[in-house]
Amino acid sequence: MRIEIAGITLRGLHGVLDHERRDGQLFVFDVALELDEPAEDDIDATVDYRDVVACVREISDGKAFQLLESLAAAVADELMRRFPVSSASVRVGKPELELDGGRATVIAER
Repeated sequence: MRIEIAGITLRGLHGVLDHERRDGQLFVFDVALELDEPAEDDIDATVDYRDVVACVREISDGKAFQLLESLAAAVADELMRRFPVSSASVRVGKPELELDGGRATVIAER
């Protein structure tokens, strides 16, 4: 079974540039988790989506990362450690990043 939580939007102090780390900016996280199908129709038999969002927030708020790659990897690693999942995919984007004609996202898969 695959759980996807898209559009987790958080403010963070991540980035390479001084103003990014000083002023902060928005980051958008999309998370996909592979896990066994729940044996019963009970929240305790699966992963609570609220706990996943809280985990993403905890990692993002807990440390200022320079690279999107490092941020995505840290979130994916913690999701694998904290929840009974067989794989985790974390996409992180910076919607406010000024690229000439495009957007940057990074995906970490575990």
